[in-house]
Amino acid sequence: MSDTPQPRGASAAEVFDEVGARYEEVFADVPGQLAALDWLTGRLAPAARVLDVGSGTGRPAAETLARAGFAVTGIDVSAEMVRLAREQVPAARFEQADVRTYRAPDGGFDAVCAFFPLLVMDQPEVAESLARVASWVAPGGSFAMATVPGDIRGLDIVWMGHQVTVSSLATDDQLRVLEEAGLEVVHHHSALYRPHGPGAQPEEHLYVHAHRPA
Repeated sequence: MSDTPQPRGASAAEVFDEVGARYEEVFADVPGQLAALDWLTGRLAPAARVLDVGSGTGRPAAETLARAGFAVTGIDVSAEMVRLAREQVPAARFEQADVRTYRAPDGGFDAVCAFFPLLVMDQPEVAESLARVASWVAPGGSFAMATVPGDIRGLDIVWMGHQVTVSSLATDDQLRVLEEAGLEVVHHHSALYRPHGPGAQPEEHLYVHAHRPA
């Protein structure tokens, strides 16, 4: 991990309050995310408790999981995203919360999914937050995540018209954090995805499926 200075750009809450519903349009139909949701729904019992970390607009993750009959809770740092999700997916429950301070209920969740929520923070926080998220998976439970991998700390970029500072972990470090948190990784792969919209450049996505032994 590098020694680049800590993030300087806008906070995740500020960025996603502004992006709002456009995120759903630009990142529609991400194949790896849809496959991860299929994997989760195929493993869970009826009425399973599922946490969607960084739930955004509620689509597609919370909507797909709620439609399958699961008890879905979504958390997001953006008040605007929470507002949109409550409006679009009334069958799920959403709350504004920061993954770094959120307190999961006793017993955790039967499944946790985390699609791209840990990028707009400093690199040590990425590792700490990933470990926290993994700890919320109950024994016998399942976990699915996606991120943009790389040993990146404090990289300033323009994303959807906003100046943001992003960090991430290399693939091996992502997997190590999950395994040290007690999860068994059963599948992982990387794929390129081109967001919708003019001038969008392909980006690498890492997908991980894991479970906690009973």
